[in-house]
Amino acid sequence: MVKKGCGPVGEKMKKILMTREGSVFYADITKDYHTQYGFVSKNDMKKDKAKTSKGKEVAVIKPSFIDIYKRIKRHAQIITFKDVGLIITMTGINKTSFVVDMGSGSGALSCFIASIAKKVVTYDIDDRSITAVQENIKSLGLKNITLKKKDCYEGIDEKNADVITMDLPEPWRALEHARNALKPGGFLVNYSPHVTQAQRVVNEASGFVVLKTVELIEREWIVDGKRARPDFRGLGHTGFLTFMRRFE
Repeated sequence: MVKKGCGPVGEKMKKILMTREGSVFYADITKDYHTQYGFVSKNDMKKDKAKTSKGKEVAVIKPSFIDIYKRIKRHAQIITFKDVGLIITMTGINKTSFVVDMGSGSGALSCFIASIAKKVVTYDIDDRSITAVQENIKSLGLKNITLKKKDCYEGIDEKNADVITMDLPEPWRALEHARNALKPGGFLVNYSPHVTQAQRVVNEASGFVVLKTVELIEREWIVDGKRARPDFRGLGHTGFLTFMRRFE
């Protein structure tokens, strides 16, 4: 078992510098910070507002959770905000929830959930993932998340979980372990990049009520003056989310 995070490292020495146009910089306040708009002196970063050496006004803000979260260490591709949001709202995760995450990856999902849940336990076997998750737990100052190095296909230790999330190459192999760890009516959420994975999970979900399988497509718009059109970049397919509840 890996120990819980012991608090943010060096975050007290960081501030967010934000321009009126929305450019954001993560600055170390112990030294002058250089940007394309000029530099901001370390003394000016003690104020709420500052000007760069070129006269550009910036707001000086204490980093919030989301500011630090956006800078988490990434070993594997992380789950996106749109998918995290649906997982939380569909399962009702809140300050009383006990959540188990099977397949930590970089820890993006488990860390975000830990910011609102009562307790989170996350599993992985890859040493690179373990290292990334440990660093992210520490940088975010999370005290309610436990990281375990164990193969989820061989079983997990928890019982009476409110929600279990899975991001595994062969999630159907962990279905029975998830069912045994959930409380009656508890939610199981499977995230898979390929629809064939989602299909097999649904077909083998004995003991669960399958609620739905969805993918979310995000399209940002350019709204500026007389312009109002979709951004050509867009955020298309990321993965398939299958929502289930323990029935028996």
